[in-house]
This record gives sequence, C-alpha cells and structure tokens, in this order.
Amino acid sequence: MDLAQVVGQNVHRLRTAAGISLADLASASGISKTTLHGIEQGQGNPTLSTLWALATALKASLGELLETAATTVEVVRVGDSRPRIEGDAVSARLLHRIRLRGTVEVYDIAIGQNPQHSDAHLPGVEECLVLTSGRVTIGPADSLTDLAEGDSIRFDAARPHQYQGHAAHNRAVLLMVHPDS
Repeated sequence: MDLAQVVGQNVHRLRTAAGISLADLASASGISKTTLHGIEQGQGNPTLSTLWALATALKASLGELLETAATTVEVVRVGDSRPRIEGDAVSARLLHRIRLRGTVEVYDIAIGQNPQHSDAHLPGVEECLVLTSGRVTIGPADSLTDLAEGDSIRFDAARPHQYQGHAAHNRAVLLMVHPDS
C-alpha cells in the first residue's frame, strides 16, 4: 500500500472515530472539503503543512497519519521503504513510534538550506533532535540555536519553531514526544 492510501485510511479512521464530518474537518484544518475527500480516497500527495494541519485538527500525531499499525517487533533497515514526507526544507522518514505515557515518534530527517517555519504543535509536544551530520539552526523561533554534528537539542514544540541547514548534507534523528491526551 502506498503512502497516499495509508494517509487516506488513517485520516478517514481518525475523523470517523472522532465523530467529525468532512466539512467540520475542512473548517478546523483550513483545507478544502474537495482536497480532504481526495486525501481520504488515497489520491494526491499532501504536503507536510497539510499533514500537520490535519494532525492538529484531528488531535493526532503526524505518525498516526503516516504509519500502518505496528507489530510487536519492528526492525527497520536502512533501505526499507518507510513513510516519507517532504516540506520546504525538511524531508522526513518515519522510523518508529514508541508509546510511553504518550507516544515518541522517531524520524530520520534531512534538513535543506531553505528555512522551514513550523507552527506550534499541540500543547505538551516536545521535539528532540540529534544532528548526525552537517550544521543546522533549529529551535523555537525566539531562541534559535546553531548545532554541529553530534549536538542535540530538546524543546517545547508547542511554540513556533524553525529548521535550517547550513552544510550541503544535514541529517538528524528527530524524536517527537506526544503526551497522552
């Protein structure tokens, strides 16, 4: 099953479980009803911004939109096909979702040289990034931090934040921690 179909099934499942109509989800996410219908049908290729808007409106994590149900043991090899999304500066591949009094999502990300501004996520969401190669500027918009290879940062993602790479190739492991609601 391709990513568009997985996202479509997950959006439909989460919307239905929440008792939200397509029109209400369109209004809450700022996405047209026609576009939402296409997404639920597994058509199109929603952007990172669209997926975040849907996740926020559905009070779900990004990983809940991207991933099929997990098995007891999950091994992810470097060449495995995993859910992938693209933004203006960040390309992310979902590696794992870990539940502990909430959920921890682990992403392998590439950070481009264009700045990517992220709106605030749901209250309680934190991000932890470990830079594995390159140089980046990252963090809450009001306190950006420069990181070099091997540096790490953890911050409250319920505030507007930004990513920007400075080297030709910038890679990191990103953990997104979502509290139980």
